[in-house]
Amino acid sequence: MKILVVDDEKDVQLLFQQRFRKEIKSSELNFVFAFSGEEAMETLKTLDQKAVLILSDINMPGMSGLDLLENIRREYEKPPPVVMMITAYGDEENRNTAKRLGADDFLTKPLDFKLLKDKLITLK
Repeated sequence: MKILVVDDEKDVQLLFQQRFRKEIKSSELNFVFAFSGEEAMETLKTLDQKAVLILSDINMPGMSGLDLLENIRREYEKPPPVVMMITAYGDEENRNTAKRLGADDFLTKPLDFKLLKDKLITLK
């Protein structure tokens, strides 16, 4: 499964590579990273869309995660990618907006990687 992780914090890439080392090595999961909403839209054009799960931070400079979600839902109708938004704890307003825009699920920062792994297993 291809997973696009979108976050303006570059250390997220190393964190995911460490936490999913076994799954990456076995080719069970394939992570692709974008460090802005704009970069994520460009990356999506190059990926095999039907295999994409998107994990996106909400608060990013430039195109926010909410703007990205809105663009994804407008441009990718069939099949729609699964989009999980990553929010700061207690960020209820952004969570409600993301839900209205079509987010499939939510994770809070700091990320609970065990919970994320469990969610990914159910998506396969």
